[in-house]
Amino acid sequence: MKPFTVPNEALKQALSKQKRSLIHVAGFSAVINLLMLIPAIYMLQVYDRVLSSSNLDTLLMISLIVAGFFMLMGALEWIRSRVLIGISESFDNDLHARVFDAVYQHQLKAGNANPSQLINDLNQVRQFMTGTAVFAFFDAPWAPLFLLLLFFFHPILGTIALVGTVILFTLALLNEVWAKKPLKASSNATAIATRLASGIINNAEVAHAMGMQHNLQSRWQAQHQASISHQSQASNLSSVLTAISKILRLALQSVILGAGAWLAVDGQITAGMMIAGSIMAGRMLSPVEQLVGAFKQWQSVKLSRQRLDALLHQYPAQEAGLDLPAPNGKLTVENATLIPPMSHTPVLNNINFELNAGEVLAIIGPSGAGKSSIARLITGIWAPRAGKVRLDGADIFQWNKQSLGPHLGYLPQDVGLFAGTIRENIARFGSMDDEAIIKAARLAGVHDMILKLPKGYNTILGEGGMGLSGGEKQRIGLARALYGNPKLVILDEANSNLDDAGEAALAITIKTLKQSGCSVIFITHRASILGLSDKILLLNKGNMQAFGPRENVLGAMQQAKQSHRGVAA
Repeated sequence: MKPFTVPNEALKQALSKQKRSLIHVAGFSAVINLLMLIPAIYMLQVYDRVLSSSNLDTLLMISLIVAGFFMLMGALEWIRSRVLIGISESFDNDLHARVFDAVYQHQLKAGNANPSQLINDLNQVRQFMTGTAVFAFFDAPWAPLFLLLLFFFHPILGTIALVGTVILFTLALLNEVWAKKPLKASSNATAIATRLASGIINNAEVAHAMGMQHNLQSRWQAQHQASISHQSQASNLSSVLTAISKILRLALQSVILGAGAWLAVDGQITAGMMIAGSIMAGRMLSPVEQLVGAFKQWQSVKLSRQRLDALLHQYPAQEAGLDLPAPNGKLTVENATLIPPMSHTPVLNNINFELNAGEVLAIIGPSGAGKSSIARLITGIWAPRAGKVRLDGADIFQWNKQSLGPHLGYLPQDVGLFAGTIRENIARFGSMDDEAIIKAARLAGVHDMILKLPKGYNTILGEGGMGLSGGEKQRIGLARALYGNPKLVILDEANSNLDDAGEAALAITIKTLKQSGCSVIFITHRASILGLSDKILLLNKGNMQAFGPRENVLGAMQQAKQSHRGVAA
């Protein structure tokens, strides 16, 4: 079983910072293991000096000395534990933000992340660094010292201990070989089952309304049972080998004690050596037995480390980008082709248009035309495979996202409110500017609705905005998009859940944004609000079919319809 190693550069750097502390732990371990000789030395003195001389003063003195050494050993054990806890905390502090960012990027680009599993991987690695298995790694190198002393007492005692150690190491290797495959299979099945359960629970209303719970639950149970089955297989193998290791260690101590008694009777060693040899054999075999018992935990940690390694390799730390001047809102899309993550087929082909600051663009087209994809492209969620998206002439991916974010407003189809107060959601969970919060809410036409809630702006929302209707969530999401006077606002089907009054309020919002010089892009299926736009972009199957001033595009669409009717007639 190899000691804890990690190949990833980020993990290497996090561990390399702990070298000095790890050296201290190794030093404490050296002193502790040397002090482990004290019980054996004490028994040597008791049997070979005190009992033979019947001198109680000698017994008292050596007992006091041994008590002092035990207190020192206890203090060093406590210090060693504290240092390891500090190492694990520092390791976590160096990596938790990096891991969170990688999980975040994975979800953006792949859309199938299991955040709880990936973040729990870091917790598992951190907890392993403070567990008993780590002590075994530091103590095991001192086993040869105890073995050497046993050979010094008598070659027979040393040989028995050596054979026992080889058998225990063999059991540890067998444990690793036999249980590795089922543990990995269990880990994979658990991850799949967790994702299934999360999806089912998040869509519980649909499942309940259409009687799908039993079918979905059966699907989850199949993966859950597979996980349990593989886990049980690995646990059964591990428990058998662990039990054998424990019994073997106890048996070896008894064998050494018996052999020592035979040698003592034969006059080849003293009675004190007999007892001391048994104590040293137990101490020598103890870390080996701990390594065998910790194998299951070690394998789980190794799988966690491998997942972290793959994640951090796939999503390296991103460059911060530039803090460019605040944009005016001029948007240029230059020959952009977009292939979504985890796909090989373009959803947007050679998109090319320009929107001046303060203009309103409507994006229309049938379902599957690529309208939501172009919103993700413009906001920088997905990067184009070819071409550029520029804001005020600068590639949007050159911007520091944290400094650009306040200048952008985005309302996706799935509004995506977060657990917290309405006030926090509108303020994007940043610094609370009550005046700006209320201004955004008024502009979105949701201020009066919020005031009617029992706690107003301090109303606590559940995950996803639970507790609000679809229209209410959409309007609060709109207020969030408008917070802080952004210069470019993208609205994806912002009126899909709105009634007539809500749509009228949305129209007022768009007019007000235009008057303030904000560029607005709205995606819609409804022709009723197309009159608000200055330009229209018509998409079909990822291609631009038309782009230009509203009257020109609508006129061309009308002519196309009439021509189609004429052909059909």
